Amino acid sequence: MDGGTTAVLRRPSAMDAIKRFDVYRKIPKDLTQPTTTGAAVSIISGLFILTLLFTEFVSFLSVEVKSELFVEQPNVGAQVEKIPVFLNVSTPKLKCEYLGLDIQDEMGRHEVGFSGDTEKSPINDGEGCLFITSFEINKVPGNFHLSTHAAHEQPGDINFSHEIHSLTFGKRLEGSAAQSGAFDSFKGNPEMLGDGMLSFDYYMKIVPSIYQARSGSVTRNFQYSFATKSYPSFGHGHRVLPAVWFRYDMSPITVKYTEHRQPFYHFITTICAIVGGTFTVAGIIDSMIYSAVSVFQKAQLGKLS
Repeated sequence: MDGGTTAVLRRPSAMDAIKRFDVYRKIPKDLTQPTTTGAAVSIISGLFILTLLFTEFVSFLSVEVKSELFVEQPNVGAQVEKIPVFLNVSTPKLKCEYLGLDIQDEMGRHEVGFSGDTEKSPINDGEGCLFITSFEINKVPGNFHLSTHAAHEQPGDINFSHEIHSLTFGKRLEGSAAQSGAFDSFKGNPEMLGDGMLSFDYYMKIVPSIYQARSGSVTRNFQYSFATKSYPSFGHGHRVLPAVWFRYDMSPITVKYTEHRQPFYHFITTICAIVGGTFTVAGIIDSMIYSAVSVFQKAQLGKLS
């Protein structure tokens, strides 16, 4: 070299080799130019991202209940399954001393005046009755009904006006499943008014249900739908005692409910998509606005060629 000097060439270091893979090259700040439209797009994008992040976080924390249907195969030779029943009903015009529960089914059961887990409380100054009971039925078609059949003495006027506060089959559910009205379809129904001649029939289709919580616990339960009618209590030309009948049949279809929460990896993937997608679209919008403004300014100055 001139002047007797020798240039020393520095060999690329390992760090320099790694830097070649940088796809996020940095631009010095003195080469960038902030704009008002860019600031507006950035603020709107930030608010948009925060809104989506909040809604996605709430969705991640919430528990979703998925359902599926299948036909449950019966176990040949197995003992008939017992279904717990809870009934809460009031008869404002029939005293407790006359009110009883009868149970029948196609397995031959015929029980008059069930006296198991039953609580009777007088209402309306003793003229009515709040009837609460728990019992079991066989998992076969049958009926249970409120009547005066087991009373030692029949009242002069049997008025079965009533209000069903609750009727459930199986174990009482808590949490998300308990919010479904199908497990207690009578809840919230108005009072049924009658007179000394009317009987009431409720026809119920009971659907076996399985509820699996996120903890892995499984609860077998039953939901149901019903139709009702009232009619004068006469048969074969003579009067019969009025009653409130609950006639039920079993559906062959079983419904399975499974609690499900969004997996964490799905949550992270969605967050990345929200942030990356918003910034990409915002960058495109900002570039379009900036280009349009630049063209407009050049046109005003007559510099368009």
